[in-house]
Amino acid sequence: MKIGILGTRGIPNQYGGFEQLAEYLSVGLLKKSFDVYVYNTHNHSHQEKTWNGVHIIHCFNPENKLKTAGQFIYDLNCILDARKRDFDVLLILGYTSISVWGRLFPKKAAIIINMDGLEWKRNKYAGKIRRFLFYAERLAVKFCDYFVADSLAIQKYLQSKYYVPSTFIAYGAEMPGTAEESDLSERGLTKYNYFLVIARMEPENNIEMVLDGFSASNTDKKMIIIGNPTNQFGTYLQNKFHNDQRIIFLGALYDKAKLHSLKAFSALYFHGHSAGGTNPSLLEAMASGALIAANNNEFNVSLLQKDAYYFLDADEVKLLVEEVTHGSKENNMIVNNIKKIKEDFTWPKIIDQYADFIIECHSDKNGSLPVS
Repeated sequence: MKIGILGTRGIPNQYGGFEQLAEYLSVGLLKKSFDVYVYNTHNHSHQEKTWNGVHIIHCFNPENKLKTAGQFIYDLNCILDARKRDFDVLLILGYTSISVWGRLFPKKAAIIINMDGLEWKRNKYAGKIRRFLFYAERLAVKFCDYFVADSLAIQKYLQSKYYVPSTFIAYGAEMPGTAEESDLSERGLTKYNYFLVIARMEPENNIEMVLDGFSASNTDKKMIIIGNPTNQFGTYLQNKFHNDQRIIFLGALYDKAKLHSLKAFSALYFHGHSAGGTNPSLLEAMASGALIAANNNEFNVSLLQKDAYYFLDADEVKLLVEEVTHGSKENNMIVNNIKKIKEDFTWPKIIDQYADFIIECHSDKNGSLPVS
């Protein structure tokens, strides 16, 4: 079966969650004897025509010159190319800039889309952009044949808003190796004597809320912020909290082993993400054995359930900072979250679920099997 994967900047992953999904999924499907093609931007660092046996198709992306408008041109170029290749299935990851070209989707291929989160709810977007994203969401529902929801909350939303069925398939996560306290000492940290945030500097990740609560607390622990702080919002946060010597902006860090250690030994890992479905960074924190405090929204709660602390404002953050300790209750939370990863969110299981769904959709498109 010939499958094309669109909607990302390409593999190997150098950007984010969908690229990570495309990377694991493409190789996993290849091992199951699918013929897999992934679309990459023309300026991706990997310029070969294959990667680990996966076919790579490079398409022109003028995003570096046209910014957001370039994404639409890139997606159009990918779709125009896909129309020539006789794919059995097209798997589209995200809808924000590709669904406007829905009328051009190949008619013979089964079109599957992973709807991601509720993009139009993200605080970083102005009103006009939010309205467009809501429009793009409706176009995705109109032009795509089959739907993947990466969160039970997204699945519920698609059913209640658009009356369309979807299949729940989450992201996967790898179980990391042993956490090393030496990764802390080289940064002047000690076990359970710091709090941690790992996130892009975007308003909807509620970093400001977390820092407001922490700054108002009487703790002598540190707050470590990992993420590139050079954008406008990151600069704003650094300026706002520059007088609090307990708050340390470490910048971006890509070493997975060191990130694992920092998560595993943090007093609390604050996950402020408030938009989207199953967040890859949250799964990774669970796998690392972090004690998690999450923004109290349906996406996070559906995943963590009773195995996390929750907050909705700075006062609740302050309370958590001052009162949470690592005892038997917290140990059980950590153990339960690791168990969830091992049982429900391993990459082999996620790949199996996608493979089964792809086969089912292809059969249904050809009139031989109903998709539930």
